Amino acid sequence: MTAIKVGMVTKEWPPQVYGGAGVHVVQLAEALQKISEIELSVHCFGGERTDANGYSTPIDFLGANPAVQALATNLVMAAELGEVHLVHSHTWYANMAGHMAGLLHGIPHVMSAHSLEPLRPWKSEQLGGGYRLSSWIERTAVESASAIIAVSEGMRADVLDAYPSVDPERVVTIRNGVDTDKFAPNRNPAVLGKYGISGRYAIYVGRITRQKGLAHLLRAWKDVPAEYGLVLAAGSPDEPRIGQEIADLIAELQESRSNIWWIQEMLAHDELTAVLTQSDLFLCPSIYEPLGIVNLEAMGCATAVLASKVGGIPEVVANKVTGELVEYSLDSAEFETAFARSISRLMAQPDLLASYGDAGRARARDEFGWDAVAEKTLALYKKVLKVR
Repeated sequence: MTAIKVGMVTKEWPPQVYGGAGVHVVQLAEALQKISEIELSVHCFGGERTDANGYSTPIDFLGANPAVQALATNLVMAAELGEVHLVHSHTWYANMAGHMAGLLHGIPHVMSAHSLEPLRPWKSEQLGGGYRLSSWIERTAVESASAIIAVSEGMRADVLDAYPSVDPERVVTIRNGVDTDKFAPNRNPAVLGKYGISGRYAIYVGRITRQKGLAHLLRAWKDVPAEYGLVLAAGSPDEPRIGQEIADLIAELQESRSNIWWIQEMLAHDELTAVLTQSDLFLCPSIYEPLGIVNLEAMGCATAVLASKVGGIPEVVANKVTGELVEYSLDSAEFETAFARSISRLMAQPDLLASYGDAGRARARDEFGWDAVAEKTLALYKKVLKVR
């Protein structure tokens, strides 16, 4: 048959990529474009552009709640997807474009579940009443999609638990990938010099959001020996309250320690791989994480990982092989104490961390390549479209 025309629908597209879902979309699109059986078009937020089909929020909705803005943009996108055979949406921000396009044009809608609104109640701080709207959008899309891609087995279980009316046969696990050519060891000392980083350090990379557990890490760090530094590549707070809380906790640490470095702007790729590679330990204290692509990126750079044992993280970080896992507890003090103890113990064993890092890169390269992810995605497209 002729190539399958796929419309990839997403909020994030370069340069507006700020989270793991956005990274996933970009790298999946690159891998799918290598397959001759697929003709891919990308439809994204952000206005007209030359590298994708960009859509602006309708002018009458520019002052509306962010969830209403997203919905209005989705309706415009849906109207333009009539030429594709299948639409594939990512995150609730774009799910309604996929759902509406499916209804309007009579085409299948495949959606990737990168996270679930019922498991992120703190989003109400960011969206207000829009959280109820985003939850409705996601539920509508999940319950009607031709297929749902879960990025981990943990996420698949969460989908079926949160939306029990969904047929389990429609929920397929295709794990995230990582480009280990792009995320590879980079020992450029000039990058550390640029940011004034010196000595041994651990690193956190991620958005400032409740989900990522950064506040837990900062409170835990008070009990980590002062000889170890901490680099925080953290920005884009979800809302002012969490942004101020994190700023206050960092300032408190910096009052007594000179080796706490906060990089608020998004790092250029080469700078990111340099600070990841030259760190002793990557830290992922998430309280909710469907997979945790940032752990794969650290592993690609041959950096050991210490992460909370939640969601899909145990499917990525092999405990006592590529790093270690800490049991998450709703008792904040208990979790923070356990995390601090693990950091202190591991930082005191640089040879062990080096061996974890080497094993992590091998695992990322051998088990999480994007070409394999793309082939599995193509197989799902064919199954939904009932073609061979």
